[in-house]
Amino acid sequence: MSEPGLRERKRQRTIQVLSDTAIRLFVEKGFDAVSVAEVAAAAEVSKPTLFRYFPAKEDLVLHRIADHEGEAARVAGEGSAPLVALRRHFLAGLERCDPVTGLNDDPDVLAFHALLYGTPALVARLHTHLERSEAALGRALGGDLDARLAAGQIVAVQRVLAQENWRRIAAGERVADVRGDAVAAAERAFGVLAAGLPRLA
Repeated sequence: MSEPGLRERKRQRTIQVLSDTAIRLFVEKGFDAVSVAEVAAAAEVSKPTLFRYFPAKEDLVLHRIADHEGEAARVAGEGSAPLVALRRHFLAGLERCDPVTGLNDDPDVLAFHALLYGTPALVARLHTHLERSEAALGRALGGDLDARLAAGQIVAVQRVLAQENWRRIAAGERVADVRGDAVAAAERAFGVLAAGLPRLA
């Protein structure tokens, strides 16, 4: 095993411990009620160490979805018809109950989503994440104005579909009862996108 590999694994473990510790505290007490110093102490690291990995308090939470930031751009570039690839990818996410689709009733996932959507500072940071996802997708689709307009529509559709699924699950419905509607809504939404963006379909 090379030393860089060990160092990188240790860094990833530290990041995971910090994020998991922070989210547990935020879910228990509320985002605004927990200081960065409390998170650092609970994770047994110094405050400067925490800030080396997470420059902002919100990043401790958004870390969980940060790896999805370039996902739409990557998926869109996998074939000659970006919308076909994105539709297939979203439907596959529904099938495996990927939390990013909102169709997941695991208590920890529900608690995370309640924290995320119920905290204004996190919603604002989430918007920044979505803007970066949209920009990356726009570049993957060609980078011109038409590509950027298309990317905005696609990201908005995925966000609304996921939030609708999460809203129903959070209200007490079971995944099994929501799945059919979620798949039908996704098919319908991507159909509308394809009709309006024929060059991507």
